[in-house]
Amino acid sequence: MHSQTMPPSGGLVLVVEDEPLIRLNAVQMMEDAGYTALEAHDAADAVRVLEARPDIRIVFTDIEMPGSMNGLRLAACIRDRWPPIEIILTSGAVIPSASAIPDGGVFVPKPYSQGQVEDALYQVAQLDHP
Repeated sequence: MHSQTMPPSGGLVLVVEDEPLIRLNAVQMMEDAGYTALEAHDAADAVRVLEARPDIRIVFTDIEMPGSMNGLRLAACIRDRWPPIEIILTSGAVIPSASAIPDGGVFVPKPYSQGQVEDALYQVAQLDHP
């Protein structure tokens, strides 16, 4: 665990993942890293949560999801509508090009470990707290 590198107050993370067990595991990893986590099962659900919760600081989203918007399109939407929110993308099937990841975004390949998740959280938290 990399708790010595984590900011003292993690904040609120929205986990967007269509697979329930993977989502549950990701939420637990966020909480173990000192963050509070909310859940969304697809991009449309994530947008509804983001519209209702202005206190979300980070979105951790899968790239491959059903529905009209995948994780990359969701990330672009977040960057347009909620620029202060940091974005962490993940996938076991796709490795996005650097140009496909929004500015300041981080990619974590699946399957990911607690350490990889904490490193990504720390990396985007540094953008909030230089």
